[in-house]
Amino acid sequence: MAFSDGQGWMQLGELGLALLLSAVIGVEREIRQKSAGLRTHTLVGFAAALIMQVSKYGFADVLVDHVVLDPSRIAAQIVSGIGFIGGGLIFVRRDAVRGLTTAAVIWLTAAVGMAAGAGLWVLAVAATAGHLLVVLAFTPLAARLPRSKYAPWRLRLTYLDGRGVLRDALGACTARGFNVAELLVEQPRRVEEPPVVTVLLVLTGSRDIAPLNAALAEVDGVLAVAADDPSVGHA
Repeated sequence: MAFSDGQGWMQLGELGLALLLSAVIGVEREIRQKSAGLRTHTLVGFAAALIMQVSKYGFADVLVDHVVLDPSRIAAQIVSGIGFIGGGLIFVRRDAVRGLTTAAVIWLTAAVGMAAGAGLWVLAVAATAGHLLVVLAFTPLAARLPRSKYAPWRLRLTYLDGRGVLRDALGACTARGFNVAELLVEQPRRVEEPPVVTVLLVLTGSRDIAPLNAALAEVDGVLAVAADDPSVGHA
């Protein structure tokens, strides 16, 4: 196989490295069932590497006297262009921001692809290892950090109506040091017998939410308790 300038085994190796490293990042996202998974991350990193190579080698035939090109201009557009994909992954639901971490990982994957496409394979590998360190080691570490008493917890409580269950549930919350900042009633999609009500409780307090979840689950008439912590939605 004959190769022209900028199209050799070295460039193919750089593309292959970008494909591999981006896939490693994508596998981690896929396992965690994020909105952007294996295919998205692999394509982003692979495309970024290709754009970097086009920026480096694609204009050699037009370089003549009095022609000056800045190869960094095309590469710089990756940084701004990837924002469209990242922005599409971020959304707000019930005042909780979702998808921030996944959008940041998309941005990192593009940077890994750019580094691989530029021939900076050591930096590309190091950045991929850094990503795995952050998402695997920092997640349990963040869970152990002290929580501000002003940071809200969100609990979705489903119970049988007409039995005083909500009163008992609110009493359990205050007895364990939580303040009820907001209570939202979610309308059921169909009429049930006996009547079932779902409410969203916005709580503030610095204590662990797990014991409260267990206590609410034991309240007579409670059908389900689900934590909807907004900090979890950043991933």
